[in-house]
Amino acid sequence: MLSAILALGVLAVVFGLVLGFAAIRFKVEGDPLVDKIDNLLPQTQCGQCSYPGCRPYATAIANGDADINQCPPGGETTIIALADLLGRDPKPLNPENGQEQEDKTVAVIEESICIGCTLCVQACPVDAILGAAKQMHTVIVDECTGCELCIPPCPVECITMEPVEEDIHTWKWSDPAETETVVEQKA
Repeated sequence: MLSAILALGVLAVVFGLVLGFAAIRFKVEGDPLVDKIDNLLPQTQCGQCSYPGCRPYATAIANGDADINQCPPGGETTIIALADLLGRDPKPLNPENGQEQEDKTVAVIEESICIGCTLCVQACPVDAILGAAKQMHTVIVDECTGCELCIPPCPVECITMEPVEEDIHTWKWSDPAETETVVEQKA
């Protein structure tokens, strides 16, 4: 009888250690679905989807509080990717959230007009604008997401959005289907 109790006690300790190790080793932080959705979003943090950033929007989609067609910077590509991930039908972009941009744009500050009010610095969700109070400001092109949130607060209208110049880092192959359509139209 004593040996049976001892055997059960040893088994309980061994199983407890194995389960404790497994709980620590295979622990899942957060919601994996939210992480997958967030990875598909463009990370512009622009707020055009009516959420303060991409992560809150991803959480809302995962909870069923938001639809998959509210991200203008992501456009049709992101909507299709989200639909595939979630097993839903793709929808056109919701016009209430904005329009998809054909080309990527970045903010450009006309430094001779800038008065250094810092309102654009405060409005930028990704800290892509540098400058101090009463000093000229400039945009870090590699960090700018083109969200246009810096334009409305500027009192002197010195910020414009300009397309990103195509270089080795931004150039992409054209879609073969589009090329065939253009060739057929010319023929």
